[in-house]
Amino acid sequence: MAIDTAFLQTLDTFSLIVNKRVTSNYVGERKSLFFGRGLTFKDHRIYVPGDDIRLVDWKVYARTDDLYIKRFEEERNLSVHILVDDSASMNFGSPATKYEYASMLGIGFAYLALKSNEKFQFATFADRLDLFTPRRGMHQLASMVQHLNTAKPRGVTKFSETVAQYRKLVNSRSFITIMSDFLFPIEDIEKGLYLIADGHDMKVVQVLDRVERDMALQGDLRLKDSESSSMLRTFISQRLRSNYQNMLEEHIAKVQKLCNQLGIEFYSITTDTPLFDAFFEMLKE
Repeated sequence: MAIDTAFLQTLDTFSLIVNKRVTSNYVGERKSLFFGRGLTFKDHRIYVPGDDIRLVDWKVYARTDDLYIKRFEEERNLSVHILVDDSASMNFGSPATKYEYASMLGIGFAYLALKSNEKFQFATFADRLDLFTPRRGMHQLASMVQHLNTAKPRGVTKFSETVAQYRKLVNSRSFITIMSDFLFPIEDIEKGLYLIADGHDMKVVQVLDRVERDMALQGDLRLKDSESSSMLRTFISQRLRSNYQNMLEEHIAKVQKLCNQLGIEFYSITTDTPLFDAFFEMLKE
C-alpha cells in the first residue's frame, strides 16, 4: 500500500468539513471531535430558543420554574488510541485489502486528533503488539504512515492477549478505536473488549471485503487459509453460500450485541465503501 501526501491533503480538507458538520450539533466551545466522556460539567446559563432541549437541567427547573441549560468544558487529558489489526487475514481484498482500508481509517482518526490538538497513540496487533509512544504533531503522524506503509500483515490474531498488554498503557479517560475484521471466536472478542472498555469512549470498526461479506464465489474452488496456510478444496453451492452468510451475520450480530452491552459504538464496513462516507457514518453522532 502507499499512503501518500495526496491522501493527507485530502484529509486536511475533509477535517474542515467534519468539524463543521459534527460540532454544529453541539452547544458551547468544544472543538474536539473526541468528546464523549471527555466533557465535565462547568456551570449553567439561561435557556434561549434554539438551544438543545436535551441540555436543559430539569432538576433546576423543578426548583425554580426557570429553564437553564448545562454547560460543559473539555477534559484536556483525553487521549486518542488507535489500534489496527495487521494479522494475515487482513491481507485480503481488491483493489484495497482490509489492512490497507483499516490503515487509512486509522490515519484519518489520527489526523483528526492532530487537528484537534489531542495526543494520540497507535499500535498494530496480531500475535504480537507493535506499539508507538503517544505524541502530538506531524512527526507522530509521519511515523504512523511509515509504519503502516511498510508493515506486512502476518500471523494469527491473538486479540485478548494483545489487548491485555495494551490496556496497561491507557491510564486516563480515552477515546479508543479498534479496527479489525473480527473474524475470530466471539469468546476472544468478548474477553478483549471487557478488558479495555470500562470508562472509555470506544469505537469498534469491523472491516470486511465485499467478496467475503457476500460470499461472491461459486463453483469448484481451492481456498487457502491466510493465517494457517491450510488448503481446502470445496464446491460452493447456493446452499453453502446461504449457510455461510447466515453464520457470518450471526457472528456480526453477536459482536454488535456485545458492544451494545459495553456501551461501545460498533460499525461493520466493507472496503468498497468510500472512505470518507465511512468517516461521516462514524462521526455523525
